[in-house]
Amino acid sequence: MNNRLLTMVTATFFAALAVGPIAASGASLSVSTPVTELKFGPTGVSDGSHRELYAAAAYGDLAHGAHGTFVKMPAGFTSKIHTHSEDYWGVVISGVAVNQKPGSPDIALPVGSYWFQKGGERHVTKCISPNECIFFINQAGKFDYLSDGTK
Repeated sequence: MNNRLLTMVTATFFAALAVGPIAASGASLSVSTPVTELKFGPTGVSDGSHRELYAAAAYGDLAHGAHGTFVKMPAGFTSKIHTHSEDYWGVVISGVAVNQKPGSPDIALPVGSYWFQKGGERHVTKCISPNECIFFINQAGKFDYLSDGTK
């Protein structure tokens, strides 16, 4: 799948998720959402072996602006080298993650760990635990996944 098509598929998916509690009700209302009510769906982002990322919107408009999103990554998943247009930060909710520049040594990020990813910077994200990883990401702009075509 080429970068433009992948970006369009991802944007379409996130547009469908964008009607989160805050987007639907306005930021002035308090919201409590049990994990059992999160609606995860495929993102179209794959590691090349038919395993893909799933995401659930917590708030905001993922396709067009600021958002908070839960991301599920299968155990053993390694993303392709990619970038995002906007900066974002992530927190590990379950599993053990890695987020690094290509070729850098793995630094294990267990539950509760945080990372900041600069927009436009090439990186790889992994789930190195035996069970799936769940992250919470927050981004001031829209989400995209721009693969540079290398592995």
